[in-house]
Amino acid sequence: MPRRRTGRRLWFVAILRIVKRTASAVWFGAARTGDGMIMSHSGALDQVPYVMASRFTANPGTSPEELLAAAHAACFTLTLCTALSQAGLAPTRIATQALVSFREVDGVWSVSASHLEVRAAVADIDAGAFADVALAAKDSSAITRALRVPVTLDARLDLDRVDTPPAPYADDSGADDSGAEGSGADAAKP
Repeated sequence: MPRRRTGRRLWFVAILRIVKRTASAVWFGAARTGDGMIMSHSGALDQVPYVMASRFTANPGTSPEELLAAAHAACFTLTLCTALSQAGLAPTRIATQALVSFREVDGVWSVSASHLEVRAAVADIDAGAFADVALAAKDSSAITRALRVPVTLDARLDLDRVDTPPAPYADDSGADDSGAEGSGADAAKP
């Protein structure tokens, strides 16, 4: 008869999984006059055009910094949604905008900061508790951890939208687009 072990947990061998995502870029010509395209393995980005001017001006087209902002907003939003769900809450809507600052630092163009603005409709949570969950999500977001720049956060509950269907994000903050430096609004509690 097999011996029964008491007070010990059974540990199962877990298969460690590393998820890898790929994307590629192709550039044609000189830096200032050429153009390029960005592709992703999933097909979400399919020969998306970009040019040097789209990095420094309002010219049409995307830029690596815009794609980084999109990745940061998406990653943080999913991290926040997961944290709220694990706390037994059911978010109706979470809308995040990431503002990535790109400037010259010591003679080299660099991503210098990222600022996240999130507005969420979540029932059964107060603004202070929401700000705490949002701040923890900011710090545990994979893209936040990958960045080596300051990441700030402005998190607000949108109680008027708790029982309404989702709508596109609209920036009603009146913030200017001068960058995240000096915003000091880390996990602001309304």
